[in-house]
Amino acid sequence: VALFSSAFVGKKERSRRRQRATMRFLPSVAALLLAAPTAAAFAPQSRGSFAARANVGTAPLTRMAEGTVDNGPPYSGPATKPILDSVKSPDDMKGLNLQELKQLAHELRWEVLEAVSKTGGHLSSSLGVIELTVALHYVFDMPEDDIIWDVSHQCYPHKILTGRRERMSTLRQMGGISGFCKRKESKYDSFGAGHSSTSISVAQGMSVAKKMLNKRRNNCIAVIGDGAITGGMAYEAMNSAGYLRSRMIVVLNDNGQVSLPTGTQSAGGVIPASQLSAYTSNLLVSKPFQDFRDFAKSFNKLLPTEVQGVNKRIDEYARGIVSGGTLFEELGFYYVGPVDGHDMDNMVPILEKLRDSPNDKPVLLHIKTTKGMGYPPAEKASDRMHGVAKFNLGTGVQVKGKSSAPSLTSIFANALIDQATEDRTIVGITAAMPGGTGMDIFGRRFPKRTFDVGIAEQHAVTMAAGMACEGLKPFCCIYSTFMQRGYDQVMHDVAIQNLPVRMILDRAGLVGNDGPTHHGCYDLAYMGAIPNLTIMAPSDEIELRNMVATCAAFDDGPTVLRYPRGTGYGAEKLTKLFGYELPDGEVPTKGEVLPIGKGRIVRRPGGVGDVNGSASSRGKKREDRVCILSIGTRLHESLVAANEVEEADPELGVTVADARFMKPLDVDLIRELADDHGAMVIVEEGSIGGFGDHVLHFLALDGAFDDGKLKVRPMVIPDVLIEAGTQHEQYEQAGLNSRHIRGTLLRLTKRVKVPVLEELES
Repeated sequence: VALFSSAFVGKKERSRRRQRATMRFLPSVAALLLAAPTAAAFAPQSRGSFAARANVGTAPLTRMAEGTVDNGPPYSGPATKPILDSVKSPDDMKGLNLQELKQLAHELRWEVLEAVSKTGGHLSSSLGVIELTVALHYVFDMPEDDIIWDVSHQCYPHKILTGRRERMSTLRQMGGISGFCKRKESKYDSFGAGHSSTSISVAQGMSVAKKMLNKRRNNCIAVIGDGAITGGMAYEAMNSAGYLRSRMIVVLNDNGQVSLPTGTQSAGGVIPASQLSAYTSNLLVSKPFQDFRDFAKSFNKLLPTEVQGVNKRIDEYARGIVSGGTLFEELGFYYVGPVDGHDMDNMVPILEKLRDSPNDKPVLLHIKTTKGMGYPPAEKASDRMHGVAKFNLGTGVQVKGKSSAPSLTSIFANALIDQATEDRTIVGITAAMPGGTGMDIFGRRFPKRTFDVGIAEQHAVTMAAGMACEGLKPFCCIYSTFMQRGYDQVMHDVAIQNLPVRMILDRAGLVGNDGPTHHGCYDLAYMGAIPNLTIMAPSDEIELRNMVATCAAFDDGPTVLRYPRGTGYGAEKLTKLFGYELPDGEVPTKGEVLPIGKGRIVRRPGGVGDVNGSASSRGKKREDRVCILSIGTRLHESLVAANEVEEADPELGVTVADARFMKPLDVDLIRELADDHGAMVIVEEGSIGGFGDHVLHFLALDGAFDDGKLKVRPMVIPDVLIEAGTQHEQYEQAGLNSRHIRGTLLRLTKRVKVPVLEELES
């Protein structure tokens, strides 16, 4: 009443009354709405909100096909896909109506399911963005408009709609298409990304460039989801975008998944490892907030023009009392949402309005999606079937190779549990990868000593440094490729202060189907350049357990333990090939502390059974004695190569040594090998600049080459990007399998002729 009566009094008095009425009005309306069971009583709605429809109990398959419900397996898709068949590029979608777009989404979802069931790959992230992908390609015009996927394992539907449907059978295979966006693969891949949180920076850069170059259109869309918004780089970019007022659209794909798998027991409970996830899930999409915004918009239309501005103050007040302020708007973005990311009736017109808006202010469109949407086995799985092997489409059961040997990741986790059982100061840290690093296993045993910080490697390393300052023994477990993101923290916060942080680098070396964005080739090079680090690499599962125990016992500085993706060898191979003497024929389950910086000789000429080499008549002359110095799990290939060389030539004697440590080097072992052999081959599963370079540097300074009697050949991962494939295929391409080591030995000892270039050309 006070608001409306203000129109009949003087100007100054109206202003004063309006202010007083607003202050009285806001708390009353807010309290009323927050207390009300529903906002439907205040304003009619043409469509139910996402929150309202989410409470109806809609079956998971409803949005896949009208009227379909989850009646259990077997699951199957449409027999034909007529609309998808007609789409060879996004241009073919422009003439479709809304109903046809929905049908296209249905067909596309099953196309993704059918393709990934045959190849394996990242499944559920793509299933969650089907409708979004269709809407984006319908509204925007790629490649003139830019869509950046972050993390880009959400891109399978995008690949299918942009002319790569026929190549999906080659997904993540040698010579096939990448599992991520890749600029050289398609003009529709605006930016390549395998790591997270990069899209907002990229979109801003593209937007600035388009503006400065006076390009006709400036639509840059960053789709950031699957926990990527928890990365600090995303906030750096948002802060900059709001400050510079860069025209861009950020689509926050909020699917409630941050870590893999979400739900790992940790010190933070089993909720997603991010306060932002709780913020968006519990506050921004809370029913009072959503109903208040819907009501405020409807209420605004009922007010006289002169007082419609009050609505803005109502809306701002609502944000304050419900969510404590909208984070994204404080960063300078115009916030839209949350919106049901599977509701194309809403998404298409919203995207069209954002596309056509003349406003240069950055926009954040917040959508809520279900990871694994439309496929019940994915929706029910703890990891939502994030990354899968080939699987039975009808049941969702994955087809995995039978192996009696445990994974190296699980061996590490159980070894750490053994140490933590005896030492209460041991804690584990992971950056959103508990499943990939074994922290999920550790967390089940020690939830209060497990810390998942989300996609925040820099924070993880420095948090570990803080823990070490106070007397804890932090094991900071991060993929080798992701530790690249925390490099400055390793140097500045850990190494300079010589803090005993244990850095555990899983997925060292070549990783297989994820390809170059995930290879752990570079850690020996980039970690090796930092003083104070002790760096070790196990050759097998026994050594892995020993090195976990060594890290736990070493308090004189930071340690790095790197190990590859793979499985243990098992007792039989450890005995026959590696020469272990195993009590009762069983692999030991408890590790032993190793002397720091000391390697071992595994094989003397004549085989692993003759460690002293006394029974062998091989290698009587120095030039017939060759040695292999290996670090890490290439020791297996080195031993195989040594056996094959000796089988081929009765005069050659091959010694194989396991360095164990890159820093400090075992200089006594290296001198012994150099003095007693005519040729040395150094083998590692790392890039140029790593272990081999450290050994060569030492040998040169030690004068080992001065008399010309020692020939050395380092074997490393070559200075190229090795594409997706199996690990064996990748090591074959890198030239690091046993046959390549054998060939190098034979060439060094002049048992085979190496053709020169002129001979090859003739």
